[in-house]
Amino acid sequence: MIDPGLQRVINRLGANLSRDLLVQKTTNNLREFLQVDRVVLYYFVRQWEGRVTFESLSSSEFSIFGNTGPDECFNGEYAAKYEAGRVRAIPDIETAAISECHRDFLRNLKVRANLAVPILNNGKLWGLLIAHHCRDTRSWSESDILVVQKAAQELEMSPVIRDN
Repeated sequence: MIDPGLQRVINRLGANLSRDLLVQKTTNNLREFLQVDRVVLYYFVRQWEGRVTFESLSSSEFSIFGNTGPDECFNGEYAAKYEAGRVRAIPDIETAAISECHRDFLRNLKVRANLAVPILNNGKLWGLLIAHHCRDTRSWSESDILVVQKAAQELEMSPVIRDN
């Protein structure tokens, strides 16, 4: 018989592996479907502090894995909007009505067009599922937005996300 403490560790490792496989499959499928340069999961480690924990790339030059984001730009006001279900589709960061802090941050990541959808866990902002088009502008269609929203909802409903 396995020690109960050891069994909990094994169960936790299995759940983490299941979560990781689900998120990686989701980001890969979205990038292929949308034909974009990068799809990432920005996971909130603490309140409004997060990092890119998964990415799917068209080329390794677009990697931002581990990036922690613009803490000074992303505050409680923005977080509250995403917790309320905000979806942000920016066809061109150069002409969008966004703060200079946000524009500079996106430029630094080589982003030209951006689509961000919240992932909620028990009503709290757990992460953002984000598609980046780096080489050119992109007019995000309703179907693009719906596909990313559906993927975020599937992640939200997954027991490996919900129970973490």
